[in-house]
Amino acid sequence: MHACRLPAIARLPLLLALLAPLLGLAQAPSAPASDGANSKSSAGSRPGSGDAWIDRQLDDIDAYAQRYPDSFLDEVARYAGVPRGYVQALLQQRHWRAGDIYFACFWAYAMNLSCRQVVQAWSQDHADGWEGVVERLPVQPDNLHYRALRHAIVASYDRWDRPIVLDATLQRQLGDRAQRHNKAVEAAEVTEAADKARLR
Repeated sequence: MHACRLPAIARLPLLLALLAPLLGLAQAPSAPASDGANSKSSAGSRPGSGDAWIDRQLDDIDAYAQRYPDSFLDEVARYAGVPRGYVQALLQQRHWRAGDIYFACFWAYAMNLSCRQVVQAWSQDHADGWEGVVERLPVQPDNLHYRALRHAIVASYDRWDRPIVLDATLQRQLGDRAQRHNKAVEAAEVTEAADKARLR
């Protein structure tokens, strides 16, 4: 019995389909449209902050929050002063990326704004990323705001006991892990003494 053979013209579409990946003919799937309530996207398409070091940490915060969501929620609630339920709703109901939540809430804290204001600004328009969003907020960004955010990220990583690589500027400002730990202990002791003095 002879195998059924297709005419050459009929074999052409099959041949093209097999060669498409090699020839670059395959069309990449288009990214789904994103709205303000859902900022999840592929890691490579995150709208940037304008600071490469911050952007790398935000991607890593996504990974950390997937594994330790409660620790992430507690961190933002306690140290950015945002109600935990609000942070949880952004993460679990509105499906925001954890890194974007972190940026919104800690940037708001640095600017003395509410996290909700920054979230609303992102939801209205984030085509030009966080770099564009912060330019449209009521308080104009400056180096001190970025510095505060970078320091907050390092402090969070230290509390999470998560490794972090500091650039030369942060290394000079904050020192190594042991130095940061000693400063944190000293600050906690000062705060505790102040609290006790107020209670007297």
